[in-house]
Formats: sequence, C-alpha cells, structure tokens
Amino acid sequence: MKYMGFIPSASKEDVKGHVRRARLAQSVWANSSFKQRRRFLRVLLKYILENQESICWISSKDSGKTLVDAILGEIMTTCEKIHWLLDEGERSIRTEYRSVGRAMLHKTARVEYYPLGVIGAIVPWNYPFHNIFNPMLSALFAGNAIVIKVSEHASWSAYIYLRIIHAALLAIDAPTDLVHIITGYAETGEALVTFADKIIFVGSPGVGRMVMKTAAETLTPVTLELGGKDAFIVCEDVNVAEVSQVAVRAALQSSGQNCAGAERFYVHSSIYEEFVNHIIKIVKSVRVGPPLQGTYDMGAICLPEHTNKLQDLVDDALRKGADVAVRGKLFIGDLGNDVVGQFYPPTVILNVNHTMKIMQEEIFGPIIAIMKFNTDDEVVHLANDSKFGLGSAVFSADPKRANKIASRIHCGFAAINDFATTYMCQSLPFGGVKESGFGRFGGVEGLRACCLVKAVAEDRIKYIKTVIPKPLQYPVADNAFEFQKALVEVLYNISLIDRIKALGNLIKIFTAPESSTDLKKE
Repeated sequence: MKYMGFIPSASKEDVKGHVRRARLAQSVWANSSFKQRRRFLRVLLKYILENQESICWISSKDSGKTLVDAILGEIMTTCEKIHWLLDEGERSIRTEYRSVGRAMLHKTARVEYYPLGVIGAIVPWNYPFHNIFNPMLSALFAGNAIVIKVSEHASWSAYIYLRIIHAALLAIDAPTDLVHIITGYAETGEALVTFADKIIFVGSPGVGRMVMKTAAETLTPVTLELGGKDAFIVCEDVNVAEVSQVAVRAALQSSGQNCAGAERFYVHSSIYEEFVNHIIKIVKSVRVGPPLQGTYDMGAICLPEHTNKLQDLVDDALRKGADVAVRGKLFIGDLGNDVVGQFYPPTVILNVNHTMKIMQEEIFGPIIAIMKFNTDDEVVHLANDSKFGLGSAVFSADPKRANKIASRIHCGFAAINDFATTYMCQSLPFGGVKESGFGRFGGVEGLRACCLVKAVAEDRIKYIKTVIPKPLQYPVADNAFEFQKALVEVLYNISLIDRIKALGNLIKIFTAPESSTDLKKE
C-alpha cells in the first residue's frame, strides 16, 4: 500500500494520438527485413538474461508475486517466446505454397502474410512483464505496431518495461513509436478498441463482452482470453507424493492469480485420503509474506478487495456443507493493518460439489478445492460441467488413459501428467472455448492472427492461361450444363474407368455443333 507515483489516465483523444503515431511508425516497420526483426529479439533477449533479478523485482513490487514465481511466469515464458520466434517465426509467416486441386493444375496457389497495422492489446495485472512482452513480440515480428493498455493495477512497472523495449528499438535503428503503453479505466480501453486494427484482450468474461460490443461497431477483429476454471484430474494409479507437489504449485503459483492455474481438483476415491494428507502437509509448510522482505513461498493478492471475494467463495461452500481442511499461515510481519487485506492464506477445502460457487466461478486465488470421483466417465462429466473451457491437466500412470480422458474434455489445451506445460511450449496456440473466449495467441496460429492473410493464385506457366470453354461463353450453349457435368465427372470421379467415360462424353459435347438459346424479343 505504498505510494509509488502518479500516471495520468489516457483520454479518448490521447489514445487516438498514440494510435496515430504508432501507425506512422508501422508504415516504415512494415518494410523491415526479418533479419532486422531478429536483431530486435536478440537485443531484448540479451538484456533479459542479464537483468533477470531487476525485472523480477519490479514485477514483484507491482504485483506481489515472489521472485521465484516471477522468474517462472515472467522470464522463462518470455524467453521461450523469443527463441520460438527466432527459430520458427519467419517460416510461420513467409509465403506458403498450397496444393491447387484438380481443376487448377495450370495454376500455383499461395498464402501471403502481411501486417495488419496497429494491434491493440488490453492486458491484466497478474504478470506485468510477460503480459506486455507476449503480444508485443508477436505484433512487431509480424510487422505491426502495438498500443498496449495495461491494468490500472500494474501501471508503475509497465512504463519501466517500456523503456527496455524502446532502448532495444533504438539499438536496431527502428522507430520507438512502434510500441506504446497507456493506462486508464474503461474509457481508455474502449477508445483503443475503436481505433486499433486488431484487439487482443485478456481479462474477465464481463469486460470481454464489452470489448466485443465496441469492436462490433467497427468490425474490428478480436482475440479474447477470458480466464478459466481448469480441472486437475488425478487417477488412482499415480505416484501420489509427486503429483501432490505439482498440484500445490498449480494452485498457489503467483498466489493462485494465474488464468491457467488449477481450480478444480478431482481425485479418484481410492487415493483421496492419501492425496489430501499430502496436500495438507505441503500447504502447512507454505510461507506467505511480502516477497521482497524475506524468503517466502507465496506473496500477496494484487487487489485488496479480491480477498473479500475469496472469502465469500469459501463461506458459500461452508454453508453448503464443505469443510476447510487447513489454512496456511501468514508471515507478514509488522506492516500495518492496511496491508493485511493484500494477503490470503493458502486454503484446502474438502467435501465440495458443483452446487457451490467455488466449483463454478473463477477463484483466481490460493484455494485448493478437492472432490472425489469413481469412474473416468464421471470425471469427464464433472470437468465439462463448467461455463469455462480454458485448460485441463490429467494424471495417470497409463498415458493412453490420460490422453483418452483429456480428449473428452471441452477445452483449449490439456497437459498430460503435468501442469500448464502447454503454455511453456510457445510453439503451441493458447486460448479456450465457452466463456474462456476464442481465438489464439502463441505458436503459428497466434503469429498469423497478427497478419492479414491473403490468398493468391496465378498461372503456373506464362503461356498457359484459363480460357472459358466455348459452351460456357456468353450466351451459353444449350448443352452448357451437360458439358459442365461431364467436366465435373472427369475431374472428381474416384474410378479411373468412370473418369475415362466422362472424358469421352466431354469430347462429344465439346465437338458438337454450336447452339445457344436466343431470348425471345417481346
């Protein structure tokens, strides 16, 4: 709760000005070479690797996460993104030749990728560094500029990170106006949606609907990542001690403020007691406190009011028959009463069911709600009984069984015998279904989503061109339909004999005397 500085909220006119300047810079950057774009990535990567501690310290100061959580969620994911772009980025958006089919053998077909212009990104507060760098890296590598509206709850760090980006752009003789960061409230975000050429939004379903409504007025394309309620499924054949450690990390990383975090734990009834005992033991050992004032396992809740929501979810579950198995200890020291609301103890809650809000609403906090299941069909039904569909994790000693369960869960990604590894694999697309949103960022799909995708077809050989057959030239001949029907059979019949017969019919029709139906004059 310390005062960190003052940053003005951007008005609609301010946002318009940022987008205009970004558009001018992008008109130059659109013609940049991939070699120059890779230089930009290497400059950034070198800086990140040499300044990991300061980057994490800034993230921790603004968001409350521990330095360990910061290096996992901020540094590693961003470095993976940069390396994927260095290795695969150019290949992903270079001109790609495609098959031409049977009717167009004299043509070549290709897909070309062009910059869209100015990408607008509206990002949350939970990972201040990565949430800026993730859309920025894709946008710039695809030849765009970007204007990023950061959360009003993580604005202090954003402008420090912006200086890193601008320094890297200057180092490669690129215009710094390619990247803008703005902050503010609803008016600021609404203005960005109005003026940008594409919007990437990460946030709540409620705000996502408002983004879509505003984008609909200008038909601006949007990618929405709206949070999740990920299922963490533990079958009876696992190593319980090992999976328990993964489960606690899945729930408590960044104090549970992780859109891909585990929120619903389904454990086979035959190992339920053993699993719960392991979880309780681990949670009791978790040290919670201000991350920059000591060695702690879990830091703060970024938004003071969010602790009230977490407690409301727990209270609702308790009223409906759930039990709190354990609550971790807070080691916040003498920081004053106003800081207590920034911390919430890691909590394990049992005997939960799907009538409770804690199993239906996104928690976004350090709560581990555990429920039994008996059969694979039952756990698939439970996992799909959610309005969200971001990700899932399935643990079993039998990989075939785990994959079969995961394949039946309606979500955007699945980790087999692990947690959230799909996001660390930056070659993979990231996104969900249902109220978790639509569209993807990450991987080939995410990079191409920052592009205008253009289909092009042209003659394969200069002197072989498309000529309209005589029966199809205006005015069409009486036998035009029969001619076209025979042509379809020549091209698409599976049987070679049938294709030869159709070719004979086609030749007969083509060589028949010309005739056309004259329109009668009234």
